[in-house]
Amino acid sequence: MRPRYCTPGPRRRGLIGNRQVAYGGGVDEVFRALADPTRRLLLQELRRRDRQTLFELCTRLITAHGVAVTRQAVSKHLGVLADAGLVQVTRAGRTTVHRLDPGPLAGVAGWLDAMSAPAPAAPEESP
Repeated sequence: MRPRYCTPGPRRRGLIGNRQVAYGGGVDEVFRALADPTRRLLLQELRRRDRQTLFELCTRLITAHGVAVTRQAVSKHLGVLADAGLVQVTRAGRTTVHRLDPGPLAGVAGWLDAMSAPAPAAPEESP
């Protein structure tokens, strides 16, 4: 029988080497989503004006930032942001509206605060 970590199937995220170790409980997905500059621009645009359509976001990327991205690429980026919980998608008739959800950013901010705080002193070893 092959070890579990060698089984074929979908790529597992959050793994280190051959160990099945995941970190952060959702923070990893947020970091992955924030890793792309286009996705960060989309979040900035949704923060400036919430509840935008795909067309409006594409237009803002081109006019405000000079980033020429296809609608299909923006749609995929919005999907990654939605999977991370950073964007809420709702349908209003024939229109799909995207809204910023800053909730998952609190986990990232908490992690960054913890990492930027001074490390606790290591206990002294007794001889």
